Amino acid sequence: MGNRLYSNADLAHMLMEADRNKRPIEALTALQEGLTLDDAYEIQMINVQKMLASGEVISGKKIGLTSLGMQKLLGVDEPDYGHLYESMNLTTGNVPKDFVLQPKVEAEIAFVLKEDLIGPNVTVEDVYRATDYIVAAFEIVGSRIKNWKIKLVDTISDNASSGCYVLSEKRYNLNDFDLKTEKMKFYKNGELANEGTGAEVMGDPVYSVAWLANKMSEYGVELKKGEIILSGALTAALTAEDGDEFEAVFENFGSVKIAF
Repeated sequence: MGNRLYSNADLAHMLMEADRNKRPIEALTALQEGLTLDDAYEIQMINVQKMLASGEVISGKKIGLTSLGMQKLLGVDEPDYGHLYESMNLTTGNVPKDFVLQPKVEAEIAFVLKEDLIGPNVTVEDVYRATDYIVAAFEIVGSRIKNWKIKLVDTISDNASSGCYVLSEKRYNLNDFDLKTEKMKFYKNGELANEGTGAEVMGDPVYSVAWLANKMSEYGVELKKGEIILSGALTAALTAEDGDEFEAVFENFGSVKIAF
């Protein structure tokens, strides 16, 4: 790559400081030319290891940029993944002020595993077998990059723009549903903002989870028994500000609400 202005460790530190200080930074791709996807996942893992060393516990994984809407919104053409921590699970349904930088809300279907899913050859059938239950979920994404001016490498480095998440309490058996046809209506402050179906998530959220297991295996990361998998947004994300309330109503498995 030639002479680099910043090492991957330097860039990881910048992202960590941006989160700690609640001050977004310039895009890493603007600060350092030539960053690759391998660099991005290495930067992500440097901060994952720091979080684990500080006492954080991984609660699951998330798939980002699965829908065409999200890919168009951010100008990318493939999904990515990030890590979830127990501290990201907001059981109250309320997002504290400044908890997430530049928050956007996504409605998703979350999978909870009853056995490990380890790539590289995970199939849709494997996902059905390994899933304990599914729930409606909100993921609140956030960016440590100013004004969401990101490329794929930026969001991967930034832990796939993870922020926090909320799960509905009602659990459902994956085998009882065809998630491709599952319909969802997304409300912001009581008004219908958009709607979508499970097919928006790589054609099928179950396929999305299989993709995740196989993609992560390239970097030695595994899906573990008991982990939560956020399978991807059914529609484009909605920007959130203080006082906003959101509700996602699914055709077959209830709803989930969140307030800022």
